[in-house]
Amino acid sequence: MCFEGGSTSRRIDIFTLVPEAFSWFVDQHPLSEAIKGGVVRVKIHNIRDHTRLLHGEVDDTPYGGGPGMVMRVDAVGWALEDVFGIPPQNVRRERRVVVLSAAGEPFDDGVAGKLACDTRDLVFLCGRFEGFDARVSGLFATDELSVGPYVVAGGELPAMIVVEALVRKMPGVLGNQASTLEESFSAALGGAGEYPHFTRPREYLGSEVPEILVSGNHGAIAAWRRSMTRLSAWAEWSGVSSSHGGGMESIDG
Repeated sequence: MCFEGGSTSRRIDIFTLVPEAFSWFVDQHPLSEAIKGGVVRVKIHNIRDHTRLLHGEVDDTPYGGGPGMVMRVDAVGWALEDVFGIPPQNVRRERRVVVLSAAGEPFDDGVAGKLACDTRDLVFLCGRFEGFDARVSGLFATDELSVGPYVVAGGELPAMIVVEALVRKMPGVLGNQASTLEESFSAALGGAGEYPHFTRPREYLGSEVPEILVSGNHGAIAAWRRSMTRLSAWAEWSGVSSSHGGGMESIDG
């Protein structure tokens, strides 16, 4: 969680070839609350609208051969120049410019916190096809982030993950800001997963809520929750394992 400092609104600009992908996203909590509360302003830009090439082209075949198409560095540069009114290589001087890439720095809760607490506006560049010409990162970016060791069709979903993770850490976004302090992977939990939660009914299909949680002993409850922040401890307690009948199967089969 960031300090409760200044009230300056942060601007988030997202450059994409699929702007319609974000029409749903901006209406969802917590981003919608951040927008309504003036914490952030979000602008979505279609890179194709700014190309100087015929027929709205923004990509080309890779030098050296190979499959697929690569997004052109000049197409991205034109979009940045048109939106910000300055040479594209200067945009990052006063902003965090993030390229979403499978080859980027692994994105985690710590990175989300740093982005949330930075006072600079944010720019996200979402690639498509085989990704960006490598010069996009070299010329325009301050950060290159990956949301995991897998490949998706474009940078739009990764951008949504990063934006939501950082926005929820900004002061004034969540109704109960304390809820961010003990989320999974937070510093308060030592970077571990969050403890399991339970609600009514107390028993369902033979599975009961742990007795400690209904004991009223808050000290014991806190100690139990700390012990359950480790995934292995939770799996051991619940029997959730690929080796147990009725449990969850391994994702790799």
